[in-house]
Amino acid sequence: MDRTVPPISDSSPVVAQGLWNEPDGPTAEQPARIPYVDIVFEQYKVFVEMADRLSSRRNLTNTFFLGLNTTAITVLGIFWQKQPLVSAWWLLAPLIALLVQCVAWYWLMRSYRQLNSAKFAVIVLLEERLPAAPFRAEWELLDKGVNWKSYLSLTHLEQVVPVALGLTYIAAFVLALSTN
Repeated sequence: MDRTVPPISDSSPVVAQGLWNEPDGPTAEQPARIPYVDIVFEQYKVFVEMADRLSSRRNLTNTFFLGLNTTAITVLGIFWQKQPLVSAWWLLAPLIALLVQCVAWYWLMRSYRQLNSAKFAVIVLLEERLPAAPFRAEWELLDKGVNWKSYLSLTHLEQVVPVALGLTYIAAFVLALSTN
């Protein structure tokens, strides 16, 4: 699971205000049948599971786009193996299609990063009402993502892949034009 967390101090009061229904737990008018910490813990577990599922969906998205690109490169390589009889300009349509999917892939990874950041910010806030705060402690151990030697966010790295592939496609197209 990628744990990209935004600076909690910047958003914490606003998010916390929207997160908690009651400031300090059940009131005298609404006595708790289940201990308050147990309820928060159950919500915490559900939210951590949701964050994990989001990371799994992100991984499936990456797998889909990597497969799509591998297939496209293979097909183009097979058809362009020998000196083609047609102009290299015929590669413009596949180039545009590949660049569009690279842009879509990039923006999907960016969206997943933003969703995960929000989920982990909420998880850290939920931990304020629990006896232990493992996510917050882990984030502290990772220098809050500031020092890339301690932690380099997976979602930031994932965004490099579609950009690198897009640039590779453009370079291959220019090379095909120059050799044709």
